[in-house]
Amino acid sequence: MYKTIYVPVDNSDHSNTAVDIGVHFAKTFGSKIVGSHVYAAKMHDKRFKQMEAGLPEEYHDEKELDRQRQIHDSLITRGLQIITDSYLDYVDKKCAENNLPIERRSLEGRNWKVLAEDINTNAYDLVIMGALGVGAVKDSVIGSNTERVLRRVRNSDMLIVKQIQPMTGGRIVVAVDGSPYSFGGLMTGLALGKAFNMPVEAISAFDPYFHYAAFHSISGVLNEEAGKVFRFKEQEKLHEEIIDSGLAKIYQSHLDICREIAQAEQTDVKTTLLDGKAFEKIIQYVRKDIPALLIVGRIGVHSDEDMDIGSNTENLLRSASCNILVSNRKYVPPIDTLAEYTIAWTEEALRRMEKIPVFARGVAKTAIHRYAIEKGHTIISNTVVDSAVGHLLPKGAMDAMHALGGSLDAAGIDRGKMQADESVLKDLMGSTLSGMMTEVVEEKPKVSAGTQAYLDRMNQNYFVCDGCGYIGKGETPVKCPVCAAGGDRFKLVDKQLFEAAAHVEGVLETDLAYDDVPMQWTKDAKEGIRAIPAGFQRRRAKAKIEKTARKLGMTTITLEYAAPMIQEAASEDYTPIFANKGTGASTEAQASVAAATNGANGATASHENDQGNGNVDVVEPVSASPYTWTPEAQSRLERAPEGFMRDCTRALIEKHADKIGAMVITAEVAHEGIEQAKDYMAEAMKTGNLKDMIANLTGKATQ
Repeated sequence: MYKTIYVPVDNSDHSNTAVDIGVHFAKTFGSKIVGSHVYAAKMHDKRFKQMEAGLPEEYHDEKELDRQRQIHDSLITRGLQIITDSYLDYVDKKCAENNLPIERRSLEGRNWKVLAEDINTNAYDLVIMGALGVGAVKDSVIGSNTERVLRRVRNSDMLIVKQIQPMTGGRIVVAVDGSPYSFGGLMTGLALGKAFNMPVEAISAFDPYFHYAAFHSISGVLNEEAGKVFRFKEQEKLHEEIIDSGLAKIYQSHLDICREIAQAEQTDVKTTLLDGKAFEKIIQYVRKDIPALLIVGRIGVHSDEDMDIGSNTENLLRSASCNILVSNRKYVPPIDTLAEYTIAWTEEALRRMEKIPVFARGVAKTAIHRYAIEKGHTIISNTVVDSAVGHLLPKGAMDAMHALGGSLDAAGIDRGKMQADESVLKDLMGSTLSGMMTEVVEEKPKVSAGTQAYLDRMNQNYFVCDGCGYIGKGETPVKCPVCAAGGDRFKLVDKQLFEAAAHVEGVLETDLAYDDVPMQWTKDAKEGIRAIPAGFQRRRAKAKIEKTARKLGMTTITLEYAAPMIQEAASEDYTPIFANKGTGASTEAQASVAAATNGANGATASHENDQGNGNVDVVEPVSASPYTWTPEAQSRLERAPEGFMRDCTRALIEKHADKIGAMVITAEVAHEGIEQAKDYMAEAMKTGNLKDMIANLTGKATQ
């Protein structure tokens, strides 16, 4: 795989580890080691001449100056050559101990410049450099020579050593974004995994929250007329219903391709889809369980070819604590980059799609395709198309479209001709939201279209895929259109618990979103988000919380709902640093969020049916709990969000069971317990302390 391995050395800890890793690789792949060191004799000569004016008077004679210059040049040049030889002797010794061929390169000049020229000229297969050199200090994150060389190398993979321990175990994580460089990194990762018997993981991150935060920022500076041109309502609807899930599907397909590539190489990979800013999610992932090696492409899918290094790669290079291999290898998979659908269309449905303008047809077809997969249809007929459109459009818009159709008929206007004329259709319908999401209003409504859409959606059921987080609504999904998980992986979201919590979390404050949708925040939630430093990080966290809530049809943000996302954002390394620098990160808010999320760390046992003895009537009792839960009751409990809210719900149900003397909790007992929860929460409103009450309940239920 790697025939020549180039290792620049300077006798630092990271450099010596780079030599060890190079030897380890060379033994495995039968490679030749090329050790190099660059010394800067000419730089010292220039410095000496600059200092000549400060020499004592007796050295100012021209002949004496020439003699001193010759002595200096000889001593410096020879001395630097001796140092270089000693550095390379270390590489020589390591190679001799392992019977490896070695080439020594002693170079003169500006360190980073000479190294980059040598690497690019000779096109070594792999370059291994220490992240830090002999000049590193406590706060150093990446050496200047290493970074400059990395930015200038175009043909060689570069392994940057950040851990001074031998790389002889652990796992390999490859970040994939669909670019040829990231797939090239995957191929390298698979080869290394096979060679060193290390498991390989592929991760991919997409950001469905950026536009929400960006639109909020943009809307604050646009005047009313400009806002109408930008059409925020349609933009948000498009993102929520099509683009966000479409992005998830695309990035999931990258992971599916990774698995196919791995299987073609007679191996396999674990895959993980992450949602959020790519750099942030990848760094969080590798910090939780530090891998032996993180592989990233030099540039990403959105970079120009002449870019020196992508922004995500640059940030990971600085912030990740693990070894990083920057891939300059390119690979284009011999399969389509989007997962193929196995669904047929009827001729009538296809003809109907042809009536949609060309500029909108692709996105509209994708949206209907996704709806069909979610609902388990294998043939798309006119009926399925009608259902999909009704699923995507709010009822008010559908009624308006029917009313418009009747008006056109009454006026004797040929609707078929209008559908065929893209320009007329576009003018008539305004911004079409990809040809499907249309807002036609004869008179100004009592509430905004955006608000009405969310009011319509509040009464729907929402289901979350526990595989990838995709949100389905309406009837129970039978298959996830993103990760292909079965319908049993979808969990019904019980919004009543959040609505009940809203009553005990203080006064509601209403913020009007950029698309005129009112979002209410409880006092506790408003205080809780102050645990995140003020500025961009807090705005982004707020956008994520509101975005996810809106996708679930919720317009009220409680601390119980927001706490896990606040905790995630506030737990990053920047929080304790910035908290003392006037950024507005509140210690009290951090304590409040910690209390709200504390339930997630409690004893929440998993429940699985015992398939071995045929007994599927009851589920194993919860650890340290005297109650037995039936599968139906357990299923009802799991509709509550995992963590604090589920623990609270369990405690309240078991308290009700204790009250009525039931030791087996059935679906009926669970339902009655949840209804009783409303009374308990009303009691908490009077006492003003829900959390203490729930803590007491939990303690009684688990003794």
